[in-house]
Amino acid sequence: QVHLVESGGGLVQAGGSLRLSCAASGRTLSSQSAMAWFRQAPGKEREFVAAVSWTSSSAYYADLADSVKGRFTIARSDARTTYLQMNSLIPEDTAIYYCAARTYSGRYSTTIGEYDAWGQGTQVTVSA
Repeated sequence: QVHLVESGGGLVQAGGSLRLSCAASGRTLSSQSAMAWFRQAPGKEREFVAAVSWTSSSAYYADLADSVKGRFTIARSDARTTYLQMNSLIPEDTAIYYCAARTYSGRYSTTIGEYDAWGQGTQVTVSA
């Protein structure tokens, strides 16, 4: 079983930056497992933020939600670690951010149901 642990959340003023990290432990993720970030604000459904694939050539492909394009970036250092760099944060970014892995496929997806491993989440709060 894969365990995902997020870190890096916190309280920041609007316009500030945070970097979230996600580390996998347990059964090592396949080198071709996709990973993603989702978020859930109070009273709202969990939504896609960013995703990254991994290929045998170590190249990766990424996608971002329209609401965060130009402000967030996703990166992956290896099969077990992914990062979400969040710049120019706005109060609407306040949410619990979850790391997810698609352990059976290296192709990223924006669909929650296609991820089979999840972290416990890390709180991000952006004050006005």
